[in-house]
Amino acid sequence: MKPNLHQAVPFFIVGSMEKSLNCCVKGLAFELKNKWEPKGTIEWCWLERDGVALMLQENREDFPPKETPGIGFSLYVICENALQLYQEFGQRGLLPDEPFVGNGMWVVAIKDPDGFRLAFESLTETQEGTRYSEWLHSQKPD
Repeated sequence: MKPNLHQAVPFFIVGSMEKSLNCCVKGLAFELKNKWEPKGTIEWCWLERDGVALMLQENREDFPPKETPGIGFSLYVICENALQLYQEFGQRGLLPDEPFVGNGMWVVAIKDPDGFRLAFESLTETQEGTRYSEWLHSQKPD
């Protein structure tokens, strides 16, 4: 039997579509694949990068979030090289947290303009709890 389910896509209610698109498209290098512009500006969109998708919806008066945006929500994306993304995001003007090793994976985390935590993780043999700055220091020849 052919599988019916294909993917789960996180849906974020955002305070400013412009700020969120700037973060996700310019900063995180997601590509705008689909959009809804009922009043001439983007109110909903579908973004993709390397097979990972996100949906953004600008907060509307008739659909307010019931809790503070970003509180209690994190999205983790498993990738090949989280440290490469850390460098890339920094070059794109974002300020991700210092990477660290948790659960056997490098964790590169960033908060979007609404406070949603996005984390990118890749497997590593590096010791648990190691911070990126410590790891860089250990890589330099004596």
